[in-house]
Amino acid sequence: MKLNIIKQNEKTIVHVVHEEILITDVQSALDLMATVRYETGADRMILDKAAICEEFFDLKTKLAGEVLQKFTNYHVKLAIVGDFSVYTSKSLRDFIYESNHGKDVFFLSTEEEAAARLAEV
Repeated sequence: MKLNIIKQNEKTIVHVVHEEILITDVQSALDLMATVRYETGADRMILDKAAICEEFFDLKTKLAGEVLQKFTNYHVKLAIVGDFSVYTSKSLRDFIYESNHGKDVFFLSTEEEAAARLAEV
């Protein structure tokens, strides 16, 4: 795992570059948050969709809610980057829509979009 630092609008954003799935459960999400905070001091993170297990995107598993609640509780803003059009679930599309209209978690297409959104909140 590599942590790329992005400075934008006087905010530090970390793009987590990975070669394997990093989030498979709540504990792995907590470990990732702790690592990023310890190594960079940042509270804003960009994570590629491929770094998250597919169960996360099946809302029936409740994994997304549990993981994202931890990010919110620990005041870490998160942008997940990727192509979400592959998912046909209406509830997931609604979840993504609502998240993107909030201020803590975003589902975006590109790293540039993610950095811009995280820099403004």
